[in-house]
Amino acid sequence: MSSDHAAPSSEHLHAHLDGDASHGHFIEARSQTALGIALTMTLLFAVIEVVTGFMSNSLALISDAGHMVTDAAALGLALLAQLIAKRPPSSRHSFGFVRAEALAAFVNSLAMLALVAWIVYEAAQRLAHPEPVQGGVVLVVATIGACINLLVAWVLSRETQSINTRAALVNVMGDLLGSVAAIAAGAVIYFTDWVRIDPILSIFVSLLILKSTWGILRESYHFLMEGVPHGIDYLQVGADLAGVEGVLSVHDLHVWDMSPGHPALIGHLEIKDLADWPAVLRRVKEMLLERHGIDHVTLQPEAEGGLPLDPGHCKPALTESGHARR
Repeated sequence: MSSDHAAPSSEHLHAHLDGDASHGHFIEARSQTALGIALTMTLLFAVIEVVTGFMSNSLALISDAGHMVTDAAALGLALLAQLIAKRPPSSRHSFGFVRAEALAAFVNSLAMLALVAWIVYEAAQRLAHPEPVQGGVVLVVATIGACINLLVAWVLSRETQSINTRAALVNVMGDLLGSVAAIAAGAVIYFTDWVRIDPILSIFVSLLILKSTWGILRESYHFLMEGVPHGIDYLQVGADLAGVEGVLSVHDLHVWDMSPGHPALIGHLEIKDLADWPAVLRRVKEMLLERHGIDHVTLQPEAEGGLPLDPGHCKPALTESGHARR
């Protein structure tokens, strides 16, 4: 049996028409060059630093080497996440893959916390039982490492609109601090033979890394849990919606980020007169965009008393969606 209406395609369902939100649910053109260069440099030097770290028996250098390895893994995940995030929405993933970046950033942060725990544990052992360290080797290798980290940080700093690239940059900056601490430890040991400076500086750097990592962990967790976007007052949004002319009450309201920097809103509005819904919706969209920067809006109108629109009185659908353009 033939049909006059063809089944809609995935491309058609995801298309944005006039009046829709001005952004898509995927990243169209985000360069991976910066992450690729940073990954290559970090991974190559990580191998060198791992070998020399164990040869010199320096905890500061070994910690920095471990951090470099973690950075390489973080950069690899960031690169993979950006490649995935560029994929457009599909019939199986209607929101696209932009959350892959936040997921990778979250995993990176957990790996950093594990590294910090290992550094502190190993440093405590070496404070109780000092071990000989080759200060000269540590000094030379750590200086080279600091130069590599500065170069990587400069490359990544040119591409910071992505939460995942910022997470990778935080890792590299933490590693730079590790290199500085290793330089200081190598210099002190080389000139004074005081080996306890090695674990002491390792603990200090681990605390700095912890502080930086915690911010990225919270941000990525908030995004993954679909929290209310930073800078948007959820209660104020509800109050402003209830204050729009023609709106009696607001319920089942949700505000979250579709993708970083693109907030979305869904909810139910009880209105005085269902016949006025188009005008009410227009006022609501204008208010949300002007006061809160929300341009992706989906609302269901309900008659006084909380009843949804009657299909017999208002065709063609129960739910009315609207999007304001920036």
